[in-house]
Amino acid sequence: MVYGLNFTWHWSPITLTGLIVLCLLYLFGILRVRRKHPQETPLQIRRVAAFIVAVLAIALLLLTPLDTIARTQLFSAHMLQAVTLITLCAPLLIYACPAWLVQPLFRQPIVQPIARVLTQPVVASALFNLNFLIWHAPVLFNLALRSGTLYHVELLSFLLTALLNWWPLIGPVRELHEMSYPQQMLYAFLDGQPVDIFAFLLVFSFVVFYPQYAVPPQLRISAFADQAVGGAFLLLPGLVDLVVMSPLFFRWLGQLEEKAKIADQRRQEEEEALLETEQMGETSEA
Repeated sequence: MVYGLNFTWHWSPITLTGLIVLCLLYLFGILRVRRKHPQETPLQIRRVAAFIVAVLAIALLLLTPLDTIARTQLFSAHMLQAVTLITLCAPLLIYACPAWLVQPLFRQPIVQPIARVLTQPVVASALFNLNFLIWHAPVLFNLALRSGTLYHVELLSFLLTALLNWWPLIGPVRELHEMSYPQQMLYAFLDGQPVDIFAFLLVFSFVVFYPQYAVPPQLRISAFADQAVGGAFLLLPGLVDLVVMSPLFFRWLGQLEEKAKIADQRRQEEEEALLETEQMGETSEA
């Protein structure tokens, strides 16, 4: 032990199996589609790299001593896991999937109506926020802390709902629900509010929500200080939302500018056509 932290490795068969299945689905999905349409399916190395980074990050979060510490000793370690899954791993997994890889799945008669509902912005945001907040209700969260399997179910549910939550903004197939840039900015802003409120409660309530954590005395921090650090971690997704909103805002301005240029050009062409008509009329009279 270092500073009283428990560095026991936690090998979860369910999580390990899930990661292997995910890798196989990604590999065979790419091979299957590219075999049918080799010229229409360019595979960019950066997308594969994003997938590898996401899988390695998930493995480091859930299959190393960090997971043991997060379940038994430090709430801040738990929030580090959760925030990394929803703000790093989820968008990387979405980016790793080009449109041509997921479109065949979305065209399936059974999948399409389900995808249409789940990727609807209000539904996606509600599922993510409700899932996150319900799991952190003290009764349910303390139950998850006693079972490594249930705890991993909790974290993987964060990842799955985060995928839905990111989809309206960066999903490769968004034809089901088109949103303008102002709508995307509003979505990014409102989506993070429930989790931000929970984060502020963790930081400023001065009440320990989860006393089951055994913070090592060697660290010389109180249980509330550990909780406050976890709350500070949870504020990071809100900052990410602001980062996401910035390029959307400038793209919106660029779009407005382009529309203004087109309108000015059209108006100028109409004026020139009108002037030419008048000149032709004067010439014919002369």
